[in-house]
Amino acid sequence: MITERNQACDLVIFGAKGDLSKRKLLPALYKLEKLNKIDKNTRIIAAGRANWNIQEYIKIAKTAIKTFLNEELNNIVWKKFSSRLYFCNIDVHEKLHFFRLKNILNQQKNIAIYYCAVPPDTLSSIFEGLKHANLNLISSRIVLEKPLGICLKTSKQINNQISKYFLESQIFRIDHYLGKESILNLFALRFANSCLFNNWNNHTIDHVQITVSEEVGIEDRWNYFNKMGQMKDMVQNHLLQILTIITMKKPKTITSKNIKNEKLKILRSLVPININNAHQNTVRGQYSSGQINGKNTCSYLEENPKKEKSDTETFVALKININNKEWSGVPFYLRTGKRLAKKYSEIVIFFKKNPINLFKSSNLKNFQNKLIIRLEPHENITFDFLNKKIGLDQEYQLEKNKLEFVHVFNENPKIFIDAYERLLLESMRGIQALFVSREEIEASWKWVDPIVQAWKKNQENIIELYPCGTFGPKKSDFLINQDDRFWNQFN
Repeated sequence: MITERNQACDLVIFGAKGDLSKRKLLPALYKLEKLNKIDKNTRIIAAGRANWNIQEYIKIAKTAIKTFLNEELNNIVWKKFSSRLYFCNIDVHEKLHFFRLKNILNQQKNIAIYYCAVPPDTLSSIFEGLKHANLNLISSRIVLEKPLGICLKTSKQINNQISKYFLESQIFRIDHYLGKESILNLFALRFANSCLFNNWNNHTIDHVQITVSEEVGIEDRWNYFNKMGQMKDMVQNHLLQILTIITMKKPKTITSKNIKNEKLKILRSLVPININNAHQNTVRGQYSSGQINGKNTCSYLEENPKKEKSDTETFVALKININNKEWSGVPFYLRTGKRLAKKYSEIVIFFKKNPINLFKSSNLKNFQNKLIIRLEPHENITFDFLNKKIGLDQEYQLEKNKLEFVHVFNENPKIFIDAYERLLLESMRGIQALFVSREEIEASWKWVDPIVQAWKKNQENIIELYPCGTFGPKKSDFLINQDDRFWNQFN
């Protein structure tokens, strides 16, 4: 039975040789050690096909942490952390090898957590191997990385398979955006402040923009990304999760069950986009060669080792509507892409214009109050408003101004908590609130699949090229401009 408390664990990392393990998991675990958040009897067991012994793995782990940690390695912390490390030579396609893992685990005292930092086609072998060696005890947990499938059908196949061996309460599906401090702060911003809580609806909000802009390309992930595209890689999980958090009703309590129930209601209320309306509500693009920060950058097709043609999208813009009482009539404009001009993520809440304008002489008649929630970089919250210019003019003269809140970790990066630190700790505590349920994943695939199918069938949804270093295809501007609205300018 899962208990929500910090306790001794045997954390098994499948895919120990992989980039995720070295770049994210090991540095995050080291920082949890530094913060004294790991139980003194917890062990970290790397599992993989490499023929390493424990000492060799400790050296590899140290190199990875020093490479990707944003601070100097503390020798005292490292000594304590390295004493937790073990290595198990295991080929997950060989069921008998799982008995090697069983001989290392302390099943009587420690909770087993199996972190699957592996490609999706490896998961079934891990599930079956754990069952074969009787390692899927009721107290154990399993952590799954995205993507869980490439469509609703394949997602259900993976979920059906894992449900044979683990209960839903044992499964922790990661979307690392949900571990970000700035995302978690949305709950406090929305539900702890009455001035926002009482005005967070279609009575006062005109529209909402969500932007996740990336400077990077596909980073040697051609085989993976070309099957997925930006819609499946970013929108289906990260952006839809952000959308649910900023639109969900206030949950009864801040618990896993109540939060997920409210998010699921939003996913099921999304107005469908399909072959009948995809042309009006979606834009997809692919980056061509250009410049980013003064450096020449190759096109998406040039990153393909085989230099084959592809119509996989690296940019998506969407106009989304929610069919419920709170948000009917409020459009949500989402966009995300690679090789764009700047790396940043933000949510912008545009409030409706004042219906009665007392200041007719002002040249700011079309001004709208807006709340900008910057997720990265330099997390902050700003509110744009109008105030009177200082002076003795007979007429009131207005000017734009800002109220700004800056997170303290922007000034002191050492206290910054990475998403993986938080999510690893929550998996050790057995708390699922920051993880994604099966119902959420399948509801998002159910909404996304018709869009992807429409793109394949409808010749009007031809992919548009955009140069690297820009903010995407020109059609993405038209998507919002046709409603007499404009994308918020990053500054």
